[in-house]
Amino acid sequence: MENGGEAKWRFGAGNPAVQASGRQSLRALVTRVFDCVDRNDPRPVAPLGHGDPSAFACFRTAAAAEEAVSAAALSGKHNRYSSAGGVLEARSAVAAYLSRELPYELSTGDVVVTAGCNHAIEIMMAVLASPGANVLLPRPGYPMYESRAALCGLEFRRFDLLPEKEWEVDLDGVEALADENTVAMVIVNPNNPCGCVYSYDHLAKIAETARKLGIMVISDEVYDHCAFGSKPFVPMGVFGEIAPVVTIGGISKRWMVPGWRLGWIAATDPKGVLRDKNVLESIMSYCAISVDAVTFVQGALPQIIANTDKAFFEKAMDVMREAAEICYRKVGGIECITCPHKPEGSMFVMVKLDLSCLDGIADDVDFCTQVAREESVVICPGTVLHTSSMFSTFRVAILSKFHPKHIASGLIQNIGIMTSKKECNGDNSPADSKSTVAQL
Repeated sequence: MENGGEAKWRFGAGNPAVQASGRQSLRALVTRVFDCVDRNDPRPVAPLGHGDPSAFACFRTAAAAEEAVSAAALSGKHNRYSSAGGVLEARSAVAAYLSRELPYELSTGDVVVTAGCNHAIEIMMAVLASPGANVLLPRPGYPMYESRAALCGLEFRRFDLLPEKEWEVDLDGVEALADENTVAMVIVNPNNPCGCVYSYDHLAKIAETARKLGIMVISDEVYDHCAFGSKPFVPMGVFGEIAPVVTIGGISKRWMVPGWRLGWIAATDPKGVLRDKNVLESIMSYCAISVDAVTFVQGALPQIIANTDKAFFEKAMDVMREAAEICYRKVGGIECITCPHKPEGSMFVMVKLDLSCLDGIADDVDFCTQVAREESVVICPGTVLHTSSMFSTFRVAILSKFHPKHIASGLIQNIGIMTSKKECNGDNSPADSKSTVAQL
């Protein structure tokens, strides 16, 4: 600025990578769908586009968890800053919790406490973002991995999950994608968004593939034990002797408290490869310049884990099992949508959408926005989950506001009335363009 003239500000242009990641995030797209709901519609909104169980009364967290947090906050002992990597007692509690199902013991030094699982993803993508490196991500998959990789300048490549094989990893595809610069592959088990649970044998094959390629496995287990089908949950760390495993987890889903923002990263790697390669040191270095999980929630964690009754978890899985059964059965009665695999875990089911059976629907985003506008049901378009270009999909959270039967009446029935099939006139001619509704 000269002689009192108008200042020339040098800032204002946003970081294109941040803007692109924000626009393509799951939260942004679900919010876009939610904004299409008719606010004058007297029907309650069915919010089944995201995995927040706390929105439903039947999924309130355990009393023991609430009491532990309250006691920790009132004790006055947890008002200080957390040390980098988390409060020692919390890290020790996580190590003991994970060790229950592993053939070896984790130590406090193997665990870092994070401000939720998204923070854990942020840390891992940043730590792996060395020049030229790439990571392999599942498709369909949780989009936070891609967003965080892009922000770090880390190349990502997508391998397919196979719907015809219960959404198992396409291991041949993984091998074809990998090269000398590949450093890790990500799996999510139980799986978001597909609702599958991987078998012991399939996890063993994943470990063998990782060993062959010389890469680590990042196993996202935020839905650990959210398994209600024929397969039990098996932690990927069981195979840590075969290939190094970084386990990401937290209390947000199993304890139904995503707002408490407490997660972890654990090196489930008994041979110490991650330590030898300075991965743990890099994680701690990132933690030193990052946010911390809330200290009184960390302080409560040992009691949350120790005092939560087994019956709490069993009741939650009973509700999920019934909801999954109803959803799967009802989807089977609608011609234009199919469920490739009955959901067995996490809180979701992926549904294929046959656009050729729908009149005036352009794509999955269009379908989901119209369902929100006309039926007050919010579901997640598959586009944001990077489903294959071969078919359109949407994701449904298998959650119910009152009881699982409301999934049938509040979601599947309302989606069903959107499915005006082109052949409904009996002569394969298009249906009346004014009618997007054909009652089941």
